[in-house]
Amino acid sequence: MRVVSLVPSLTEAVATTVPGALVGATDWCTHPADLDVARVGGTKNPDVDRIVALAPDLVIANEEENRAPDLAALRAAGVEVLVTEVRGVPQAVRELARVLDACGAEHRPRWLAEAEHAWSDLPAPEGRTTAVVPIWRRPWMVLGRDTFAGDVLARLGVDHLYAAHTERYPRIPVAELRAAAPDVVVLPDEPYRFTADDGPEAFPGVPCALVSGRHLTWYGPSLAEAPRALGEALRAARR
Repeated sequence: MRVVSLVPSLTEAVATTVPGALVGATDWCTHPADLDVARVGGTKNPDVDRIVALAPDLVIANEEENRAPDLAALRAAGVEVLVTEVRGVPQAVRELARVLDACGAEHRPRWLAEAEHAWSDLPAPEGRTTAVVPIWRRPWMVLGRDTFAGDVLARLGVDHLYAAHTERYPRIPVAELRAAAPDVVVLPDEPYRFTADDGPEAFPGVPCALVSGRHLTWYGPSLAEAPRALGEALRAARR
């Protein structure tokens, strides 16, 4: 089985579970750290010709992270493409199982069972917290409706204030974000790399939780440790 992955979290899942299956991945596929495969460009601008030249049996993609024209071009070249859709934790578990099966996994990996257990056995939140969750600045963009990260936070007791917005990632002026008066601002380190010196200063007087984007937005082996890691960051922000 020869697999090219166009999704960083799926790259990690396949590399961890089916060693040797991956022959190509995007420039943004950073896990595992020692991954040694051909690089095929970005998630939004993959090199279709290079992918075809790798002669993959399967390309794995995601309906949100990858562009339909690129996937259509791969199919037109005779490449089989599996496209995932992930809008919540239970769907992530199901889609991961489907991807790993398609990539030749012989057994359900332990990390996937641990991830499912970690999320299904979460204690009930002590209370609900409101948040805004920027994912970009210049312009400011935040989580909107129907997102995986939004579902992750909701399961941890965090209700982001733009969950009912008509767009999934709306552009909202920072003055409006401040006026929404969230209990906390959640600042991931990807896709925009928010840091202690870049992001919190835009929300004076509001607690800011700096979180790992891999734990907030990736669905793969990181799912097993995400509840603990995100919970610790959220609690630290509110102290």
